[in-house]
Amino acid sequence: MHEIFDRMAVWTARNAGRPITFTVAFGLILVWAASGPFFRFSDTWQLVINLVPSIVTFLMMFLIQATQNRDTVAIQLKLDELIRATDGAKNQLIALEDSNEEQVREVKEGFDDIRAEEAAARALPKARQASAPP
Repeated sequence: MHEIFDRMAVWTARNAGRPITFTVAFGLILVWAASGPFFRFSDTWQLVINLVPSIVTFLMMFLIQATQNRDTVAIQLKLDELIRATDGAKNQLIALEDSNEEQVREVKEGFDDIRAEEAAARALPKARQASAPP
């Protein structure tokens, strides 16, 4: 069951945003609109256009979220491997996504401090050059 869901989620994510999908959806709306006189614009006819997109949207939400979750894990694993393989990298960043909010905030503040120090170091030579006599 899980494998079927995974395949369906991948297929849906790949095909939902394609031009042909839009064309098919637009065509279905045209068919629905054209069928109005045949069904005498009944309440059931109107219910179809209200109900079907709601159901499709509800199901698509879960399929797309599953795909996003898988893609996020894959990206994090690739980033973890780059960190692990890079000399001088901070290995504590590996699996940072599994840390709690407080730990992530502390790491971010550490990087904010590093950025501020680097900006100050870059600004110091510029300030010296600007104040030097010609």
